[in-house]
Amino acid sequence: MRAIEFQEYGDPEVLKVVEAEAPEPGPGQVSVDVAYAGVNFADLKARAEGYRVPALPYHPGLEVSGRVRALGAGVTGLSVGQRVTALTDTGAYAEVAVADAQTVFPLPESVGLRTGATLPTVLPTAYALVHAVGRLRAGETVLVQGAAGGIGTVAGQLAKAAGAGAVYGVVSDAAKAKHALDHGYDEVFAGTGTGFFTDEVRAATGGRGVDLVLDPVGGDTLRAGLASLAPFGRLVSFGNASGEPPWAVGQPELYALGLTVSGFSVLALAKSAPAELRTLAERAFATVVDGAVSLPVTVEFGLAEAAEAHRLMGTRKSVGKLLLRVGGEEDA
Repeated sequence: MRAIEFQEYGDPEVLKVVEAEAPEPGPGQVSVDVAYAGVNFADLKARAEGYRVPALPYHPGLEVSGRVRALGAGVTGLSVGQRVTALTDTGAYAEVAVADAQTVFPLPESVGLRTGATLPTVLPTAYALVHAVGRLRAGETVLVQGAAGGIGTVAGQLAKAAGAGAVYGVVSDAAKAKHALDHGYDEVFAGTGTGFFTDEVRAATGGRGVDLVLDPVGGDTLRAGLASLAPFGRLVSFGNASGEPPWAVGQPELYALGLTVSGFSVLALAKSAPAELRTLAERAFATVVDGAVSLPVTVEFGLAEAAEAHRLMGTRKSVGKLLLRVGGEEDA
């Protein structure tokens, strides 16, 4: 089979197409003939700096859609040929991928393979940020960093569907602001200076601040998010795209206004509590079926163009979801 591999860390050019043996599923696992693979920022971090890479050479990729190829021992509830979407630990950029059965989900008839590849990481993450961890209540206000990315696009829609009083976004430029406004945001603040949005948030909320901040950036941006919170506000960290040293907060930042900081990682939850992830994912996927959420695929690349996909995402100019087209099957 064809697969994408890198043998050293570096720029997108280290991604190479190789011929490899198709993996066989072990006990409790499922192999999938891949139709589409999602491209995620975590893939870029793996390639550039070894994020979650146990050893080289390495086959990147975390999510796929396709058809079940084979079932490992003990797997029930799935069948060969069934259309599925799956969260993988590695190796999604390939014609065949393996995933734990707990993170393989049948696709509803109304959801095609192309759309299905956008679901495994983005939908459960956004749903958890808004509901399970963020615990948004009707009438509350929300601020989302990276509002034009995959998770940001979905989080804004989920917050509106949950009855948020207002949903604000932070992006880097006007084109991204338009994308976010087209997907449920009430107001979007565009700029690149650290913390430029804090005054904007206070002005938009009459000086009160927001009830919930969702932050994938970390560092000084996270601290600016804390400064944007209303009394008893919550901040959920779900990444460290800034690459800044790990943040720490304590009494000075939290006590005065009764603030809360929490965190979420869909990849960590898949390891530590896969049954909880399954419940979360099923609830999240239902929002696509009932039309409450849509995640546009804005750019599609061939498998051999994985480096181009990484290069585009690395410019921070992309919006929505990027996919690799792997198999020959049309969306259905």
